[in-house]
Amino acid sequence: MVKYKYIDAVCILAALGAVLLTLIFMNGDDLGIPKASENPGYISRLFDERRVHSLDIQIEDWEEFLENAEEETYVSCTAVIDGEEFHQVGLRAKGNNSLSLTEEYGLSRYSLKLEFDHFNQGGKYYGLDKLSLDASFQDNSYMKTWIAYDMMEFMGVPAPLRSYVWVTVNGEDWGLYLAVEEPEEAFARRNFGNDYGRLYKPDYKRLDAENADVALKYIDDDPESYPNIFDNAKVDITQGDKERVIQALRILSTGEDLEKAVNIEEVLRYFTVQVFVMNWDSYLGYTGHNYYLYEEDGILSILPWDYNLAFGTYALGMTDPIKDPEVLINYPIHTPAEGSVMMNRPLYHNLMKIEEYFQSYRKYFDQFVSQYFESGRFQSLLARTREMIAPYVEKDPTAFCSYEDHRLAADTLEQVCMLRAESVRKQLNGEIPATIRGQQEAPQARLDASHIRLEDLGDFQDLENAKVRQEQTVERIGKTS
Repeated sequence: MVKYKYIDAVCILAALGAVLLTLIFMNGDDLGIPKASENPGYISRLFDERRVHSLDIQIEDWEEFLENAEEETYVSCTAVIDGEEFHQVGLRAKGNNSLSLTEEYGLSRYSLKLEFDHFNQGGKYYGLDKLSLDASFQDNSYMKTWIAYDMMEFMGVPAPLRSYVWVTVNGEDWGLYLAVEEPEEAFARRNFGNDYGRLYKPDYKRLDAENADVALKYIDDDPESYPNIFDNAKVDITQGDKERVIQALRILSTGEDLEKAVNIEEVLRYFTVQVFVMNWDSYLGYTGHNYYLYEEDGILSILPWDYNLAFGTYALGMTDPIKDPEVLINYPIHTPAEGSVMMNRPLYHNLMKIEEYFQSYRKYFDQFVSQYFESGRFQSLLARTREMIAPYVEKDPTAFCSYEDHRLAADTLEQVCMLRAESVRKQLNGEIPATIRGQQEAPQARLDASHIRLEDLGDFQDLENAKVRQEQTVERIGKTS
C-alpha cells in the first residue's frame, strides 16, 4: 500500500506540473517569456548589425548568370555565410526599375535574392527561408534603406532585419551589399508568432493600368478583381482569407468604423516615417507599390519595403518630377502627395479625415522628431555605420560610385535628414505651412535648403561611370573560375 501511495503522489505532482507548464505557456507574454518563434537563430548570426558579415556565392558560371539576370530565373549555388556552407540555395536577380536600368546601362551589379528552400525542400538558414542582397542602386551613401528600416523599427512598425555583408563570388571580391530579411514565413513567424496571419506584396503588372487593388481600394466582392493582391500572397491562402481582406477594404472605403478593418496606430506610425523619408516610389507615390500588406483576423497593416529611392531621389516615370531640394525637404506632412494621388490612397486619406487619427499622427511625428533626431540617436547611428562600412566601400570593386562620392553622399544624407526633421518641427509648430497649398502661397516660409544637391545621394551619371569598373571585375572573376 505504501508503494502505491507514493506512485499516486508522483502522478499527482506530475499532473500539477503539466498544468503549471501549460498555464505558463498560455500566459507567457504576460509573464515576459518570449515565444520561441520570436528568437530564430538567424537573428544573432547573419543579422547581427554590429559587424560586416561575409557571404561567398559559389556558382559554376557567374558570367552566364549575369547574362541572363533580367529573366529573374533561379539557379543553384552554394552560399557560404560567415564561413558556414549552405548547399542548393536558389539565386536570382531582383528589382523592377533597378533591374531594367542595370541591364540598360550595361552594368552587372544586380540586387539579388537567396532562397534557401527553392531547390532544397525544407532548406533554411537557421530558420530563415529567404533574404535579399540590396546593391545600393542609386544610393551612394549605402545607407538609405538601412536608415529607413531603423526608423520604422524605432516607431514600432514590424520591419525586416538587415546587416551589411561583404559579397564574394567563387572567393573573388564582388562588393558591399545590404542583406535584408525577406518578408515571408520566417518574418511573419518572428513578428506575429506561430499563429501569424496572411502576408501579401501588392504590385502592379502594368504601371499604366488602374491598379485599384494595389491602392487598396474596394472594387467589389469578387476575389478575381484583386489579382495584384492575391496573386502576390507570400503564404498559402484560402477563400476565407480573400474574403476577410475584401471585407476590410469595403470598411476602409466607407471611412467609418475603421478600427474594425485597420491596425490604426501601427499604420499611423508607418505613415509618419513614410512621409518623413520622402519616398514616392511607394504607396503614397505615383507607383502606389513597394509595401507589404498584413492581415490578421480581418485587420490590415501596411509594412515597409524598398527605400533605395527615398529621401527625395525618386523621379522615374514622373512626367514633371520635382527636383528642387527646398520643395522636397519641406514637403508638407499633412498633404504628402497631390490630391489626385491622395484621393486614390484610402489607407492614408480616409484615416486622416478623422480628427482623432489625424491628431494621433501629428503626435507620432512629434515623438519621432524629438526622440530620433533631437535626442542625437540618428547622428550616433549614422556615425557608427559610416565608420563600420567605410573600409569596405573604399575597396568595393563594383561600386556605383567612387569612395569620395560615397563620403559626399553620407554627408548629404545626414544634412537632408536633419533639415527634414527641422522642417517637420516647424510644420508641427505652425511656422511652416503643412499643406501643399499653404506652402505654394507662402514659399518664403520654407526652410532654406538651396545648398543641398540631392543628386549627390546617387544619380544616373554614377551609372555611366560605374560600367568600366564592373566590367573589369566580371572579367577578373571569369578568369579565376
